[in-house]
Amino acid sequence: MNDRLMRGIAAATLVSATALMMASAPAIAAEAAASDARVASTLATGWRFHQGDAPEAVTTPGFDDADWQSVAVPHTWNRVGFYRPDPQSHINRADTINKTQGLGWYRQRFAVPAAMRGKRIWLEFDAASRTASVWLNGTKLGDHAGGFSRFRLDATDALRASGDNVLVVRTDNSAPGGKDATTADILPLTGDFFVHGGLYRPVRLIAVDPIHIDLADFGGSGVSAATTAATAATAQVDVRTRIANASRRSGAVRITASLIDTNGRVAASLQTAQTLAASTTQEAALKLTVANPHLWQGVEDPYLYTLAVDVTDARGRLLDRVRQPFGIRTIRIDPEAGLFLNGKHVQLRGVGYHQDHEGKGWAIDAADVAADVAILREMGVNAIRLTHYQHGQTIHDLADRYGLLLWDEIPLVSAWTRRGELEPRAALVDNAQQQMRELIRQNGNHPSVVTWGIANEVDFGNSFPAFLTGFPDGKTPDPMPLLKTLQDLTHREDPSRPTALATCCEGRLFDQGVAIPTTATAADLGGANRYFGWYFGVPGDLGPHLDMLHAKRPQQPLSVTEYGAGGATSIHSDDVLGGPIDSRGVTQPEEYESYVHEEAWRALKARPYLWGTFLWNAFDFATTIRAEGDAQDINTKGLVTYDRAIRKDAYYFYKANWSATPTVHITGRRYSDRAYRVTDVRVYSNAATTDLLLNGRSLGQRSDCPDRICVWQNVALTAGNNALVARGGTVEDSLTWTLSPDAAANVRIDAGAIVAAKATQRFGSDAFFTGGKAGTLTKPADYGKPAVAAVIAGAQDAAVAATYREGRFSYAVPLPDGQYRVALTFVEPSLAPGARVFDVTANGRTIVQGLDIARTAGGSAKALTRTATVTVRGGKLDLAFVPRTGDAIVSAIEILR
Repeated sequence: MNDRLMRGIAAATLVSATALMMASAPAIAAEAAASDARVASTLATGWRFHQGDAPEAVTTPGFDDADWQSVAVPHTWNRVGFYRPDPQSHINRADTINKTQGLGWYRQRFAVPAAMRGKRIWLEFDAASRTASVWLNGTKLGDHAGGFSRFRLDATDALRASGDNVLVVRTDNSAPGGKDATTADILPLTGDFFVHGGLYRPVRLIAVDPIHIDLADFGGSGVSAATTAATAATAQVDVRTRIANASRRSGAVRITASLIDTNGRVAASLQTAQTLAASTTQEAALKLTVANPHLWQGVEDPYLYTLAVDVTDARGRLLDRVRQPFGIRTIRIDPEAGLFLNGKHVQLRGVGYHQDHEGKGWAIDAADVAADVAILREMGVNAIRLTHYQHGQTIHDLADRYGLLLWDEIPLVSAWTRRGELEPRAALVDNAQQQMRELIRQNGNHPSVVTWGIANEVDFGNSFPAFLTGFPDGKTPDPMPLLKTLQDLTHREDPSRPTALATCCEGRLFDQGVAIPTTATAADLGGANRYFGWYFGVPGDLGPHLDMLHAKRPQQPLSVTEYGAGGATSIHSDDVLGGPIDSRGVTQPEEYESYVHEEAWRALKARPYLWGTFLWNAFDFATTIRAEGDAQDINTKGLVTYDRAIRKDAYYFYKANWSATPTVHITGRRYSDRAYRVTDVRVYSNAATTDLLLNGRSLGQRSDCPDRICVWQNVALTAGNNALVARGGTVEDSLTWTLSPDAAANVRIDAGAIVAAKATQRFGSDAFFTGGKAGTLTKPADYGKPAVAAVIAGAQDAAVAATYREGRFSYAVPLPDGQYRVALTFVEPSLAPGARVFDVTANGRTIVQGLDIARTAGGSAKALTRTATVTVRGGKLDLAFVPRTGDAIVSAIEILR
């Protein structure tokens, strides 16, 4: 990490770069900040940890913690979520998981560094989840409710200037479920993410003069700066500084605010004098005018000044100083044309982001965050929605540095009352306001922050069944009063930025009697979380749905805040239209995730009124409400895996579309053992011309591929290894697919399946079809309940027989000329005899005539097989399923040489 970036991080956390880089140094070390007026010491090592209950004496200095675990901070005891395949390749495995929620105790012994003596000394916690109680030398300093924001406690009176000090911290990440839960009135009450426990962000001491820039400013810097106007000729920056006088006498001070450019020159400076009464906090307001400002222009030119605020006494002695990177910029969001940064239109290409990593959970460091941001920048991302809670300072500093635009939000997610209660308790409303104030005070000076998110998906209404919500008779809490409270508070705290919220449900088709509140009007900006093609509808529904929302509120800027699909890197499909996915179960092939994103981006980029789009999600993340795809307790909608080891195909789709970096990527590299001899080859490429080679032989070029998707259809593989190379300009990608001798000679189709079932023989998923619709006798997974496999009498492989294609449809199966045996498996799902009668033809010759499965098999869920010998000429077998009464149907097709 370069020095310039470190300076930005240091200033935002009110410590020097040197102090921040001491994370691995002894806890008692200290370094002066920008001046000797303020000193910081990071308490990283030497911590003792105990999970669970502890004796009452635990808070006393003499308590024996020798048998406690030795840990370093950041720390969490939780390890959540694992992939089922290849467990030996992962840190998180079934045997290493710790999902315990509850108490976690920390103890630390330290001596006050010499440089801090004689000053006011504060303890600063960048986060403690979900709640924290703090004792120093047996004296309780205070509590904090909320697991995501920085808080500080004045430790001066409890400190021993010489000798050891004993710091004790109790954290509690208990789930807020019951009425007596210690976290019952602390957001979030629920959410599709796991709330890790512990001191998962840094802890430090900060020493200041009795007269100092306020450290009790809801975890903020005590300085608030905002660009109120900016042109190429001039800019105005309003700077407000809170000055605290902790001494027992009044004092005259001078406050100086300056903007310093990257060459060290003062671009603007102004000062004011004040007299501070004893034990008071006052505010000083200054208006800086900058001539010929260098504007912060996002990724194009993320220029940062240094905002310096100095407090000096009557003799000119420096009492305190805060330095922060600051970008001069204005943002305007138009409901028809989108977002304008300093008057220039910017198309936001965004992602949602959760902060956990495999093996670390939330206890990540600055290097982890920097690595994540590097992955996203490579993809072409220029905006991030920091979901669903306040994130740390590192990512804000990196966003400032690289010109990324941020959506910040508090953890008001889906629920705001206890189970069965229709009104939020006063304590919860207070906590929501506290977390909003902390979010704004701690992040308001970042030019990267565009909007304050006040809520996510609080518009489910009564769409959830009563057994999930506890609300009988269709009654549900009204979210609007709390949203109005937060809207008004946010505007008071920061008039310079709009509010936003993300909705889930408005405009969707629900069952009769489902009532969905319209919450979008509660905020300035709209955001829609819409999973067409995943939880509901088809991908093509997204565009018309957004047009409907835009037409309904044409004056409110609209964004798409979540869209996407799960993608298991070990589960694959031969045709994404072959059958239904199981959005809450196992059937979640990587190829379908790519398909949803391809279709969604086609719709989104065609709608200039969208002020931003944020796909879901940047990375897979932990959540204990899911057992999906190839993972347990992981949401697999990320474009990159939880361990950051695999960038899924969809990642490269966006890189080809969003990034100027030359990109060529062959999809399906993890589907290396192919089921079919003939397949399409898809390449994501932003090259003007892309060439594809198979075993050294060119299959032709594709130019200016639509949506950066180049397709070579009906590519014939050979038994053994098949080396594919795609070249575009100076960039190429390569992979090897294998084809078994059996797959080279025979075709086995699991009809109606997007992922072929495991069977006695190798089947491919449904492919080569035209028409019909897919179905299954298997009951899909739902709300954590696993899928229920169908029982089918007489089937050699029930999982293959359970899926089907029905209607009027046909298959055009590419095959070498010759003679084949065709075996067709039929299962009647539910119809009575006589309700379904149909024929099957092969290259125009009838091979099954007047089949009534229910009558012939003797009922439903009973397998029936018909065989025939066919001759293939012209490299293709045409199978037609022709209804006489009702729909034709088939469950499996085997074509054997």
